[in-house]
Amino acid sequence: MTQPSLTLKQLRYLVALDEAKHYRRAAELCHISQPSLSAQIQNVEEVLGVQLVERSRSGVSLTPVGREVVSRARAVLIDVQGIVDFTAGAQRGLVGTIRLGAKPTLGPYLLPHVVEKLHRQYPDLSLYIREGGPRDLEHELGRGVHDLILAQLPVVGSELVTQRLFREPLYLAVAADHPLAERETVKSEDLKGLQVLSLSPNYHLHDQIGALCREFGATLLRDYEGTSLDALRQMVGMGMGVTFLPALYVDSEVPRRGDVVVKTLKGRPITRSVGLVWRKSAGRAGAYRQIADVVRDVAAKKFSALIIE
Repeated sequence: MTQPSLTLKQLRYLVALDEAKHYRRAAELCHISQPSLSAQIQNVEEVLGVQLVERSRSGVSLTPVGREVVSRARAVLIDVQGIVDFTAGAQRGLVGTIRLGAKPTLGPYLLPHVVEKLHRQYPDLSLYIREGGPRDLEHELGRGVHDLILAQLPVVGSELVTQRLFREPLYLAVAADHPLAERETVKSEDLKGLQVLSLSPNYHLHDQIGALCREFGATLLRDYEGTSLDALRQMVGMGMGVTFLPALYVDSEVPRRGDVVVKTLKGRPITRSVGLVWRKSAGRAGAYRQIADVVRDVAAKKFSALIIE
């Protein structure tokens, strides 16, 4: 008698149920009917001989065994996709769909130029871009939601590969009527005692600005944390404090004559390192390095302030 076995499709259904936490929504994600999905999940439980899902009127949740099975199923699906991607890349080059996660402090200002160049050079490539907070992006990369992410470095993980792209200057931003706005040169010692605004701790930029405050003797304001670079700029323009803004954002969004003035600290360049990150198990490392080359080329030609690595 043949022993029943699991299929990749059943593993995908189980992972989808974990992500949706609801049979109907999971069925919609998998493009099948709810009864079919329910029957497939039940079949998985019968094959394994354990209960994986706890069912209730409010939805579903996984049993402790179910959580471990889903974790292993997700790893299997990532490996299988890696095989598919590797063979596709080996045969046809940079084609198909690649899922790129990007931070909102980077993506909107750089990626439109990158997408334009990629589409021109590789018309058979589709780049699916999804923005998210850096901590979320890193977690989702490990889960296989993204194939690679554009992120501020370092991104730590023994299963990850990092390709450095460029260093991006950070400029001191002050209100147009701030005493430092009229100075031709601003030194790091001029920041002592200033109140500094930042993004929330969900962003790596928060950690970097906090370190700069400690170095310069400034005060990091925790009562008013920006939810975006636009929010930071607006609070600076209202005189609520000063901040540090990335060059890509400044080039794209900060007018030369407006309510905010940006300054470079004399003798103390401040930068953040930016790169692409992907899983070691991914089968398209060659394609990802090609994308990295395109990003560097765009960065060098479109943004003179960036320091290419």
